[in-house]
Amino acid sequence: MHVSHHWASQDPPNQFKPDARRTRVFRDPLPILLAVIVLLAFGVAATLGGELYARHRATAAVEKVIECVANDHATVSFGGLLLPQLITGNFSDVSIETAGNQFREAKGMKVYMHMTDLRLQSTGSSRSMLVSLNASIVWSDDGIKQTVQDTVPFFGGLPTALTTEPSDGTIELRGALGSITARPQITDTGLALHVLGVTGFGFTLPPESVQPPLDALTSTLTNGLPTGIRVDGLQLTDTGVTVGLSARHASIPAVQADPCLAGM
Repeated sequence: MHVSHHWASQDPPNQFKPDARRTRVFRDPLPILLAVIVLLAFGVAATLGGELYARHRATAAVEKVIECVANDHATVSFGGLLLPQLITGNFSDVSIETAGNQFREAKGMKVYMHMTDLRLQSTGSSRSMLVSLNASIVWSDDGIKQTVQDTVPFFGGLPTALTTEPSDGTIELRGALGSITARPQITDTGLALHVLGVTGFGFTLPPESVQPPLDALTSTLTNGLPTGIRVDGLQLTDTGVTVGLSARHASIPAVQADPCLAGM
């Protein structure tokens, strides 16, 4: 019996045929290139969107903490890409500036702060570390006057003018019924207003009559701040007092030690 093998010379069935369209795609790199570009564009857009969102959330969170500590509005900026810094908890560059309305009870005080290598711990019991901090405080003469008005009871509402004397490093607060002469000084705990003389109602009063409330005021300025901050210099100008501060390898209080840090 003769069996014809004519079918062997015919084209193979469809399931064994090469896909012509697929062959053309691989021969033509343009579709592949376009697909890669689209994928890369989506990746870049997603990364950029995540970076912007993370920066917004982190900036808002830190500004809330600073405003709680300072009792004033604040602006915060981060250097470098923020997403990897958020993942590791290590921040390479952070700048902070308050509005200058007040810092805690000190009216008219403005703070500039620059931190590098801030290392935040994720556990509540661990202390975060600040490798480097440089800051300056500008306290205006009008702010000093208003602060003393609020701090010294019998002088409250009476001071009308404040004069700074850069030549001898003193400030004089005058009112209708008396005056206070003080010298801003650097102490182990930070900044102090050392009272040199007090007059009131035509009498010379002992400096101790107003020194304690001023000491209580200046001590509150550094409460809860990173330990290890030192005052590097103090300059008395015609418009107020400027103080420089710095810290190296400073420890930040644990979250539960300060309610302002709860937002972190």
